[in-house]
This record gives sequence, C-alpha cells and structure tokens, in this order.
Amino acid sequence: MKLLILSQADVTALLDLDRLLEALEEGFRALSSGRVEVPARTAVDGENEGWLASMPGYGEGLGLGVKLVTVFPHNDATGLPSHQALIALFDPETGSPVAVMDGTRITAIRTAGGAAVSVRHLAREDAGVLAILGAGVQGHAHLEMMPRVRRFAEIRVASRTVESARRLAKLDPRARAVESFEAAVRGADVVALCTHSGEPVIRREWVAPGAHVTSVGYAAPSGELDRRLVEAAHLFVESRAAAFLPPPAGCFELAGMDPNTATEVGEMLLGTRPGRRSPDEITVYKSMGHAVEDLAAAGLVYREAVARGAGTTVDL
Repeated sequence: MKLLILSQADVTALLDLDRLLEALEEGFRALSSGRVEVPARTAVDGENEGWLASMPGYGEGLGLGVKLVTVFPHNDATGLPSHQALIALFDPETGSPVAVMDGTRITAIRTAGGAAVSVRHLAREDAGVLAILGAGVQGHAHLEMMPRVRRFAEIRVASRTVESARRLAKLDPRARAVESFEAAVRGADVVALCTHSGEPVIRREWVAPGAHVTSVGYAAPSGELDRRLVEAAHLFVESRAAAFLPPPAGCFELAGMDPNTATEVGEMLLGTRPGRRSPDEITVYKSMGHAVEDLAAAGLVYREAVARGAGTTVDL
C-alpha cells in the first residue's frame, strides 16, 4: 500500500488561498445541510498544560480524514508553535490510508480562512479599517487572509508587546502597530481576535456600531471574547452542535448560552437564516475550529499534490 507524505513546505506551496475560501464556504454549506458526519472533539491532557485532540470527519465530496492536533500554550518560550498537527486522509470507499500531511499550516490558515469567510459575508461592504489583536501565528494568518475579502485602507495591529505588533505590521504597508487593544478596536470596522488570552481582550463599549468581530482564540478560564459583546451582537458559529458544548469540544465564551441564539455560517450561506440585518448591527463570528475545515483544506492540498506529482510516496 502506497502512502503520500506531504511536508509543511509541500502544504504551503500547494494550498491556493483563494480556492481555500471557496472550499471552506462549500464545507460550511455541507455542514449546515447535514451532509457532514463529525463527532465531538475528544482530547487528553498532556504535560505543561498541553493537550492532544482528535478531530475525525467525513463529508460526501469532502473526503474522509482525521486531524490530530496538540495545543501547548507555553511553547512560545521554546520557539515552537502552540498548535501543531498532522492530518491523515483515507479513501472514502475502501478506508485505505492515502495521505499524511502537515496540519500545522492547515490549522493556522483554515482558521483564518473561516474568519475571512465571515468577513466576506457579514462585514459592511465599505469596511476600511481592520484591527488584529494578537501577533502570533493567527495574527500572521489573519493578515494573509483578511485583505483577500475586503479592501482595507488601514490595518491596526496590537499585541501583548508593541515589539511583536511592530514585527507583524512590517509585513503589510497598510499596517501599523498600536499600543493597546482598545486603541486598535475603537473605530475599527472589522476586529480580529487572535490571542491566547484566557480573559477578554475586548470590551463591548469599544466596538463601533456596524462592526464585525471575529474570535478564534481558545484559552481557559473564560476566553478572549467579552460575553457582554456576544450577548449584544448577532452571533455566528461554525456549528451550534459543537460550539456550545463544554470545553474542550466547545467555546469558553458561549458556555451556558442558548444555542438557538446563534446562526451557523452555513445557514447564512444557504439563505436559511439571515446574515447582517442592518448597517448598524454588530456581528460576531466565534470559531471553535471544525473538522470540516480541515477536510476542505486537506482535500485541496491532496488533489493538487496528485496533479503535480508532489510529495513523497512510501510503501506501508
């Protein structure tokens, strides 16, 4: 049996980011149409407050696969990413393994891609100011993805340290570092939360009418997103069935809330539930991460690798 191995360099070279946005949208539609089978994420605790999670999934036309992802929040001190992953794909007809690929790049860019999909469909068309809170892996990924869906004239970057914010801001001529989260958020049209904070880094009163806020961070005890902002906004999630479960399957910020208060992104894309309802409405996209996003991205990478003859094939 032959197995295709794809490195992080392979994945980065093979994954077209504009096609990724389209694949994510199709994945969200499939999810909200009931065409995807994804059980709740399971996880075991490791050392240094880290954990290992398993995220299997199947979708007709999307494929069959599983992601193994570790989250070790103290890895910054060692120079390693906090999130590291492998993705395995299987033939959906026979169950034979066909590929194993780096999932670290996919996890980073599909997470930012999901947030960018929400911006494409929920941010006001005239949105011109983007605020990115957090200058780590997700801050970098959001800087890659967000400008693909809106023409931002100004990008503000804030982080725990001004130095890290400046390093990220140097990557885009529209970007500049600001000294506080509040300074970044006030007056911004789109706010992207990309931190490891276990406490809110944003306040309801900072957010302008009509703004769109995205949040992809996951950290105990309460997460990066202000609960008062969530309750005041029109809330969007990948999956109600997953987002409102107790952590680690669900979001800290949504614990105890009524799932029916949220709209799935796929429902909005299908037109079965409304998206933005007025120019002044505040919209919030809270991401927990979903296996359908990994399948959408990994499937793109695998098909492109086969077409180009990329990667390394081994005999099992």
